[in-house]
Amino acid sequence: MNRAKVDDWIDENKEELIGFLGDIIKIPSVTGSEFEIQKYLAEYSKQLGLDVEVLEPNWDELKKHPGYVEVSSGYENRPNVITRLKGAGEGKSLLLNGHTDVIPEGDKEKWKFDPWSATIEKNRMYGRGTSDMKSGVAAIAMSLKALIECEIKLKGDVITEYVIDEELSGNGTLDCVIRGIKADAGICCETSSMCIQPSSIGRVWFEIHINGKSAGIQKRFEGINAIDLGYIVHKIINEFENKRVKTVKHFLYPDILSSIPCMIGIFESGTYASAFPDTCILKGSFATVPNEDTEKVKEEFVDFLISETAKNDWLKDNPPKIEFVGYFAEPSEISIDSSIVRTLSSNYQKVIGEEATISGRQGAADIRFLNKYGNTPTVIFGPGKTEQMHSNNEWVDLDDYINSIKILTQTIMEWCEAMN
Repeated sequence: MNRAKVDDWIDENKEELIGFLGDIIKIPSVTGSEFEIQKYLAEYSKQLGLDVEVLEPNWDELKKHPGYVEVSSGYENRPNVITRLKGAGEGKSLLLNGHTDVIPEGDKEKWKFDPWSATIEKNRMYGRGTSDMKSGVAAIAMSLKALIECEIKLKGDVITEYVIDEELSGNGTLDCVIRGIKADAGICCETSSMCIQPSSIGRVWFEIHINGKSAGIQKRFEGINAIDLGYIVHKIINEFENKRVKTVKHFLYPDILSSIPCMIGIFESGTYASAFPDTCILKGSFATVPNEDTEKVKEEFVDFLISETAKNDWLKDNPPKIEFVGYFAEPSEISIDSSIVRTLSSNYQKVIGEEATISGRQGAADIRFLNKYGNTPTVIFGPGKTEQMHSNNEWVDLDDYINSIKILTQTIMEWCEAMN
């Protein structure tokens, strides 16, 4: 009875649910500028009758934690928003997690529509963050609205975390963990292309500093060109990826080539158009899967680069300097047989009419903090398409968005034990 009641309400109020998604897409919330969207979500949640806390992450406490990722500025006017829908008691609690920050929109000329317009065309909503991951955030909020509007009473508590700074660090979720916010299980509504994902890859950023030999432009043949050296190292990076593709395996990542990219994203060399380039910096990243020890992979990376570059006479005596700086995320997973995965899968099948695809997320996610430090076994499920992350003309399918609300709502009712 409750299931049909809630599904009917969602179908009858599609325009409002889609309108809410559009409203938060229209609030630019590039990492570092999350205040306005957090204020909006806090006020909206209060109107729903939820208990709401607005908490700025404690930068000093974060720095003491082993999971902290270094950032260059703090969190003033960048609060997390925590809400609670309290149950009657004696029921299991559920944590719903989603980040509200998005990457910059980039060159607007390369967008079909204004990236902050939330334009709808052919059942797709376009805009920065539609996929990653404001559709997931909106699905969380609208599932709670559906429960409240349908007067569904639960035994267990539902806790939501609308967090900041996921794109650069994940410190928003980590701050929630430090504060002791936890539940019997969690769902992170990150991009998953409607797959149920008990795991996420890790990501390690690195910089490689290379020194050549300086020379005047007229005597360039007496120098060692750092650009040439950079290309040698770039090729070695590709060889490291090829080596890993042949050896790394995980059953949730059958397409291992797509799952563990290792590549250079930035190549910097030279200081002047008519000056000999004697320094070079390569910046890139590699990924890891959940059954790997990240520190061991980092050691393998360094050892491979040093041994391979030593085959070059200059680099043998002038080895590149390798640093691991910037974003860092460990891989994470829970069992595919865990209770929350089974519950979510069951409700997916009831709503969609077919079995859910269980896969590993080919991107890092905040579940690493919830699983490792937060005592909250957490699975990923969201309407955004993983392949739409960080893309120009980013979009989300609105049928997926509506169905995700239904699946989340039914999962909450089952997990937290609806009483009526």
